[in-house]
Amino acid sequence: MRTFDFAPLYRSTVGFDRLFSLLDQPETSAAWPPYDIEKVSEDAYRITMAVAGFAQDEIELTQHDTTLLVSGQRKGEERERQFLHRGIAGRTFRQTFNLAQHVRVTGASLNNGLLTVELKREMPEALKPRRIAIGGTQATAGQDNAPSQNAPTRVEDRSEAA
Repeated sequence: MRTFDFAPLYRSTVGFDRLFSLLDQPETSAAWPPYDIEKVSEDAYRITMAVAGFAQDEIELTQHDTTLLVSGQRKGEERERQFLHRGIAGRTFRQTFNLAQHVRVTGASLNNGLLTVELKREMPEALKPRRIAIGGTQATAGQDNAPSQNAPTRVEDRSEAA
């Protein structure tokens, strides 16, 4: 049982409400199917799930905002078979993954009973850090905060420009 109190962190952070609420939620993830999450590069990730016995058309991937839902359901009814031991689980499953902002699914494949989901973080240009010049007239590379030199701003300037 966890006894962490996140209240002090709420007072000193801005915009991390969702993160703390995720940490505060009880662990409810299913143990089946087993999966791995790996960091492939700085902005690329991979989820690998063991889904033995499922065909490609029996697995559904859905991304809505920051939630990735992987579900599987067998379509064909198994003919009457008598098992002495049944160790390969073929039951329906739903696994949810909470993704960070700007992470999207770039591809998925099913090979040898392993479902591989490729993820990539793509930060929009508007959200990338940029350097802002203070009081200077020269713009920093990739940014133009200074007023246009060619466009007159006052009526008197228009008569002088003519």
